[in-house]
Amino acid sequence: MSIELLMLGDQSVSRLAARTRLAEESGFETVWLADERFYREIYSSLSYLAGQTSRVNLGPCVTDPFARHPALTAMALGTLDEISEGRAILGIGAGVSGFAELGIQSRKPPLAIREAVDLIRQLMAGQEVDYQGEIIRFQRGRLNFTPPRARVPVRVASNGPLGQKMGGAVADGVMMEGCGSVEEAKAFASAVAEGAMKAGRSPREVKLVARLDCCIANDGKQARDILRPSVTRIIAQATSRFYTLQTQGLTLPKELVEAIGPVPYAAGVTPFAALFPLVTDRHVDALTLCGTVEEVTQHVIDLRRAGLTGFNIFPVPAPGISYEDVIVRFGTQVWPAVEATFAKESSDWRA
Repeated sequence: MSIELLMLGDQSVSRLAARTRLAEESGFETVWLADERFYREIYSSLSYLAGQTSRVNLGPCVTDPFARHPALTAMALGTLDEISEGRAILGIGAGVSGFAELGIQSRKPPLAIREAVDLIRQLMAGQEVDYQGEIIRFQRGRLNFTPPRARVPVRVASNGPLGQKMGGAVADGVMMEGCGSVEEAKAFASAVAEGAMKAGRSPREVKLVARLDCCIANDGKQARDILRPSVTRIIAQATSRFYTLQTQGLTLPKELVEAIGPVPYAAGVTPFAALFPLVTDRHVDALTLCGTVEEVTQHVIDLRRAGLTGFNIFPVPAPGISYEDVIVRFGTQVWPAVEATFAKESSDWRA
C-alpha cells in the first residue's frame, strides 16, 4: 500500500517545493504535479522539486499523447530520472486541459496511450525506433543520451473500461479518479484484472490507485460541503465515467443536467450551482475522501479491503485547516492508523 500527493501548479515553485518536502517528511511515497495547461511548466518544476527532496518519486499526473509527442515525453522523463537519481515516474492519460486553446483533438485515447507507452519504453531503453502506430508516429530516431533506468514506472490514468483494461495489460499501475466507493473500487479492480489476464499478466502486478480529492476537517459535514461543488461538476459533466453511480442511485436528473448545456473545462464549478442542493453526502463520499481523521481512516480501510493498493490525494483546505494540514493529517494520522489495522489483521491471521 502507498500514499501519493497530487499538486496543481497554481502556486509558486518555491511553495510547491515546500509542500513536496512536507509530503516526503509525512510518509508519502510519490508526489505528482498536474500537467495542466496553463500553470507552471511541468518538467522544469519537477526537476526543481527533485533537487529539494531525496526520497519521493516525482512525475506528471497526467501527461497525454496528444499535446506533447511521446518522444519528447521520453526525453523529459529520462532527464528527470537523471536529475532525481532514479525517482521519476510517468503518469499518462487521455488529457483534456488546454486542448481547446491549442486546437488539439484526441483520437482513440486508449490506443494512443498504449502506443505512447510502447514508444517511450523503447526510447528509454536506448533503442533506435521507427514507430508507425495508428495514432503515434516516429521516424527512425533515438534519444541522444542514456537515461539512468531503461524502464521507468508507468501509471495509466483512466475512468473508462477500455483504458483501464489497456492499463492492466501494459502499465505498472492504473489510476481512477473519483473511485471513492467500495462498489466502484471493486468494478475498477475487475476491469484492470481482465486486461492484465488477457495479456498473460497476474493482476497482482498492477497497482490500483484511487485519485481522490481529500478534505480532512474537524467537522465532517463541513468537509463534505466544501467538496460538494466539485463532485457536482464531475457527475454532471460526465467526463469521468463510473461503473456504479446509477446502481447506487447517485446520478442526477438528466433533464436538469441537459438544461445547463455544454460547459467549457475552464469554467469551473459555477455553471453547476443549481444542482448543488441535489448532491447529497452519499454522492460526496462516493467520489472523495472527506470528513474527520477517523472518518477518512475508516473510508481508506474500506477501499483497501475492496482491492485498492494506492491512494493519490488532492488536498482541499477547510476553514482553520490548511492545505498543508491535510497533507500532515493524512500522512501522519490517517495512514499510520490504516497500516496498523492491516498489520493487526495480518498478525491475527498468522496466529
